[in-house]
Amino acid sequence: MNEEKRVRYEAISEKITQLAGGRENIVGLAHCATRLRLVLADNEKADIKAMEEVDLVKGVFVAGDQVQIIFGTGLVNDVCEVMGELNHMNTMSLGDLKTKAGQKMNPLQKALKALSDVFIEIMPGILAAALLTGLSSVLGNLPAVESNETLYGIVRLINISSGAIFGFLPLCVAYSTVKRFGGRPIMGIVIGCIMLSNSLADAYAAAQGTVDVTTLHIFGFNVELVGFQGGIIVALLIGIVTAKLDQFFEKKVPEMIRLLVSPLLTTLISSFLLFLLIGPIGRGLASGITAGLVWMTKNLGIVGYVVFSGVQQLIVITGLHHVFGAIETQLLVDTGRNFLNPLMSVAIIAQGGAVLGYMVRNLKNAKAKELCIPSFVSVLFGITEPALFGVNIRYRYPLAGGCIGGAVGGAIVYLTNLAALGFGTTVVPGIALADPTNHGYVNYVIAHLVALGVGFIATVIMGTVFEKKNSKIDSITAGNIGSANKNSDEKVISFEQKTEEQNDGVITAYANGELTEIEKVNDETFASKVLGDGIAIIPEDGNVYAPVDGEISVAIESGHAVGFTDMNGTVYLIHIGIDTVQLNGKYFKVNVQVGDQIKRGDLLVTFDKEKVEKAGFDTACMLIVTEANGKTLNKTKERKVKVGEEVAILENND
Repeated sequence: MNEEKRVRYEAISEKITQLAGGRENIVGLAHCATRLRLVLADNEKADIKAMEEVDLVKGVFVAGDQVQIIFGTGLVNDVCEVMGELNHMNTMSLGDLKTKAGQKMNPLQKALKALSDVFIEIMPGILAAALLTGLSSVLGNLPAVESNETLYGIVRLINISSGAIFGFLPLCVAYSTVKRFGGRPIMGIVIGCIMLSNSLADAYAAAQGTVDVTTLHIFGFNVELVGFQGGIIVALLIGIVTAKLDQFFEKKVPEMIRLLVSPLLTTLISSFLLFLLIGPIGRGLASGITAGLVWMTKNLGIVGYVVFSGVQQLIVITGLHHVFGAIETQLLVDTGRNFLNPLMSVAIIAQGGAVLGYMVRNLKNAKAKELCIPSFVSVLFGITEPALFGVNIRYRYPLAGGCIGGAVGGAIVYLTNLAALGFGTTVVPGIALADPTNHGYVNYVIAHLVALGVGFIATVIMGTVFEKKNSKIDSITAGNIGSANKNSDEKVISFEQKTEEQNDGVITAYANGELTEIEKVNDETFASKVLGDGIAIIPEDGNVYAPVDGEISVAIESGHAVGFTDMNGTVYLIHIGIDTVQLNGKYFKVNVQVGDQIKRGDLLVTFDKEKVEKAGFDTACMLIVTEANGKTLNKTKERKVKVGEEVAILENND
């Protein structure tokens, strides 16, 4: 590092330190392949927006309670070193930094983050089920469908598909929970299958008393053989237990018999705990919440309505919202009117308003729009799982904004004496069930518009006030994209000696697997192309090869990232996995070092794909063109590829 660079980096470091709230506010300092990462004592003291304008900074965001400042490969190493020297701090490993960040989170924050991690894994399935359910609800009410065999058959198949996904949601949750807490995912599938075994009485039928339930007597305990349909809390609890048991037996059982004994003991003990302890506790907790909310609506007047509609959507997390069908049926039998239906409906649309509020705050983020728009559409048909698990719980403040909107909507339901004459549908289709007495249809629309609007406004306001502390900011300023490396002194050095062969611009597959778009990876820095355009491969194995001829310019010790430059000065970065820097090199082996000349097909990195996935990390391998020198990256179609196949080409702009 020459003196001119050091002076520049010192100025950058001083500015970042100042904007971070001063030296005393910086708890930890580290970097990965592309980002400077800070853990601050108080994020409120940091000026995130101003950091985005600092020299050479490409973007700033907060994730995992870390302030992450994007510089790019190579550059971030030098900036981190100078900043550490300036502040008399030793740079930390990413593992230590993560520990520091985790210590700042209170138990509720940790629980919400864990819950978010579990459901992000299964979001595509939940979203598919929600949209299929909405489609089935709309088509099923059309007279033309009933009279046409083909249309009727199509609707039936759609209904079966959506019902199956939601029916097996506890299995999906158990799988994702076990994976999130470090167990082998297959053990989550096993315990999920046990929860939904057809040898058990259906939970919904048992709740309505339409099926006989067998009771076993074990160690003096009565064990009812009832399935766990809708038992999301139970699935979460047993998933954690199963993961810990799996980890324990994998360590303690001798290797010679581990394959047979470890899964046997994990499954056996988990099953006993499911029926004897976890199941009753989870059911009791969920049932207590439900019974308490129903009591409030009957005995506390407008306060009860406000509280119920304000927190009703939290019951969706437990899966016990399906039980309301039995309660609604009893209300219709006793009174002829169902006041719970409109309360649940305004609670649902308010969460949709929160989704829109979050999206408006993140309009520059393509990933946010991609998730929020279909989530809101599903809300219109009364399905909130995609909105809750994909957006509102994940980013925290939208959940609170939605609850506020639901509470206000509940007050209007009470004041207008709004009720339904049936149950089963809500929001847009639900208007057909509204009791028309006393302008019931008009009141239904008003209540929903108010709940939607309040949920939207509350989320926008709360995001403005609390986003620095309580949310993951997904929007990354793109105004400085590409500016950091326009100066020649910041470019990674290309070959000292070039061969006569010219680079043809062709980029070949660097791993065997599924080629996909960079926008689809689960990392906002790469997906939003802050560092540059690129592609991704979901690998089949743990071998990563060179996609072009070039020279290694960056070889991260942790093995998760390699940077190189081709003969034309184009700079590339291969990043293996999402957040795999946290493994600190475990399971990775780097086969090259800085200065090595490489040819297409040379083996760059090997990693244990199975163990990395078992540790809970996404293994998608991204190739980013960080300096394209005015060229455009033209990509081939998504498909299964093998090493050496052409996947993209860099071409001069006309």
